[in-house]
Amino acid sequence: MGPGREYNPGALDARSQGVCVEVNGVAHVVFRAARFEECIAFYDQLMPRLGLRAVHRTAEFVYYIGGRTAVAIRKPDPELANHAHIENAPGIDHLCFRARSRDDIDELYPFVRSLGAEMVRAPEEGPWAPGYYSLSFRDPEGIRLEVNHVPGKGVFAEGGSYQTAPGYPLTGRRGSTGPGD
Repeated sequence: MGPGREYNPGALDARSQGVCVEVNGVAHVVFRAARFEECIAFYDQLMPRLGLRAVHRTAEFVYYIGGRTAVAIRKPDPELANHAHIENAPGIDHLCFRARSRDDIDELYPFVRSLGAEMVRAPEEGPWAPGYYSLSFRDPEGIRLEVNHVPGKGVFAEGGSYQTAPGYPLTGRRGSTGPGD
């Protein structure tokens, strides 16, 4: 950092703290999928419902763009194709898309079920931020996807905070008998 610039992990406005780069979101994420054809069939249906469309397609790579982000699905290197995705292992845990309203999540739920996705959590409020509302499901590779809505300023609202919720179940709904009920 240059002269007069100090790192402040609690800063809400990076520019006011003299930080050179303030990100404007996540540009893209790329998943490697051994079940490439199944994943492409799945994402070809899901992505348009989330406002993303395929802008590049080859036999080994598909790139979807929209909503100021992109998701790509790529075949793994052949010598690694037998490695299964394990959510709790090193690597990506899950990807969460931000919806504009709770209604968007409620409307998406039956569509995701119609895709045959493994439901992790039907739409419900969660403990992570004020008004946090989401659904969660897995793609054919087993990667967990989430779509959430947090109203207003969320954790940055006056009195708001991030809750780690260590007791909240990774799969299933709080108080349910199993995933997706």
